[in-house]
Amino acid sequence: MSSEPEGAFHTVDDRPVTRGRPGGLLRATLRTSDGVPIEAVHTPPTRASSHGDTAIVVAHGFTGSVERPALRRAAEVLRRRAAVVTFSFRGHGRSGGRSTVGDREVLDLAAAVGWARHLGYRRVVTVGFSMGGSVVLRHAALYREDPGARTDAVVSVSAPARWYYRGTAPMRRLHWVVTRPAGRLVGRYGLRTRIHDRDWDPVPLSPVEAVPLIAPVPLLVVHGTADPYFPLDHPRMLAAAGPAELWLEPGMGHAEDAADEPLLARVGEWLAGA
Repeated sequence: MSSEPEGAFHTVDDRPVTRGRPGGLLRATLRTSDGVPIEAVHTPPTRASSHGDTAIVVAHGFTGSVERPALRRAAEVLRRRAAVVTFSFRGHGRSGGRSTVGDREVLDLAAAVGWARHLGYRRVVTVGFSMGGSVVLRHAALYREDPGARTDAVVSVSAPARWYYRGTAPMRRLHWVVTRPAGRLVGRYGLRTRIHDRDWDPVPLSPVEAVPLIAPVPLLVVHGTADPYFPLDHPRMLAAAGPAELWLEPGMGHAEDAADEPLLARVGEWLAGA
């Protein structure tokens, strides 16, 4: 694999096919800059809010989608503070393409952020879980100068700090799913996730390398002390890479499945006020 520096990507076509009513629940098919169709949903706040100019874009973990209960639950809590945009990464749900497990997914997030701005939101903030947590970090670094796709605040939950980590049994299983033909069949038919069969080339900017490039955009790193995928050196490494707030959540497991309502409410409050 190459380790050439990664440059910024071009932004999204901001004319998605949208179905729904203005100001309400909207479903759209977005088109990324590399031509992949991405399903997305806009959900308005639950009540009149002082944060009506803000949209929270939520990036799910590997094997997630807009229809998964954990993501829907997160969106329902977050919309108490602001409008919410959810979407399915490439290779997931009804989106096209195949998953690159955190590489080209920055284009998918850029499309969702661009749609939120297209809908008229002045502030657009991002929160990502696990793979999505690494994507929001890289997106914030790569799109910081792009007015149509940049983020105004970032929360990364249960994210890895570095690539190719195999130090836990769940991560060794995940690497088997991603790198082996039999594993990709399990991913497609068992996990409903279509996975690309090529190695990264070039290797994308790692999450910990992205963090120093995010400032002055506010950054919050959240991680559970009982995360079975990534031990605590990962969030500590991310927070130490510069300037970031760190929440270590006692007894919490991994990603959106483990994020309870009180934590999601605190994340929503932090994003609304950042």
